Amino acid sequence: MSRSIFSMIQKLTSNVKSCHMAQIAFLQKVALEERCILVDEFDRPIGNASKRDCHRINNNGTIPLHRAFSVFLFNQDNDLLLQKRSPWKVTFPGCYTNSCCSHPLAEIPGETLEDDAIGIRRAAQRRLNYELGIPLSEIQLSDFFYLSRIHYFSSGDGIWGEHEIDYILFLQKDHITIDPNPDEVSEVQWVSKSMINDLTRTIKAPLTPWFQLILQYKLQLWWDNLKTLDKVQDYSVIQKYL
Repeated sequence: MSRSIFSMIQKLTSNVKSCHMAQIAFLQKVALEERCILVDEFDRPIGNASKRDCHRINNNGTIPLHRAFSVFLFNQDNDLLLQKRSPWKVTFPGCYTNSCCSHPLAEIPGETLEDDAIGIRRAAQRRLNYELGIPLSEIQLSDFFYLSRIHYFSSGDGIWGEHEIDYILFLQKDHITIDPNPDEVSEVQWVSKSMINDLTRTIKAPLTPWFQLILQYKLQLWWDNLKTLDKVQDYSVIQKYL
């Protein structure tokens, strides 16, 4: 191959990569305009605001409190699926976290419904499809076990942070299709209960703040009771880590 042809291929490859990165940046920017559900400290809805406004730290150091959810997906061997967030994510890029984390949206019909956390379940089903490529037909709303709620705050990188009431959903399925969206997720891996602490100590990337809190205070108890989650279900009281 001549040097001129090789140079041309390199240039074309670079242009394709630049276009893809620009597309990702555009998608992430669009996502910042989604409308999160604002709540008070008792998880009562009080309005909505853009995802941008719900994650950018105000001049006084505050962030509007809003609803979120965290899904913990287990297979039939009781292994937990972890993901590493895409480096293009606005908040906590390149961090390891639980299987799927996002928000119910005010503009999507059905995601504001509260009975039995049905709106949260619908949002979780939608995001598992978008982030991990799991077909909607493979996960039913009844498959989610609504376990708990946590209220936490993180100042993140000093520009973007989190202040959420996070609904914890457990899900145990086998033979599901996983095809991660590279715009959202850079890698996934199944981790056993016996290996989770060693893994999180040795990985060369930080953990998201909500996953770090859950790992430190609750995950072991919940994982130990994976087959009898009703024994540790405690969503009636919002656990505060502030």
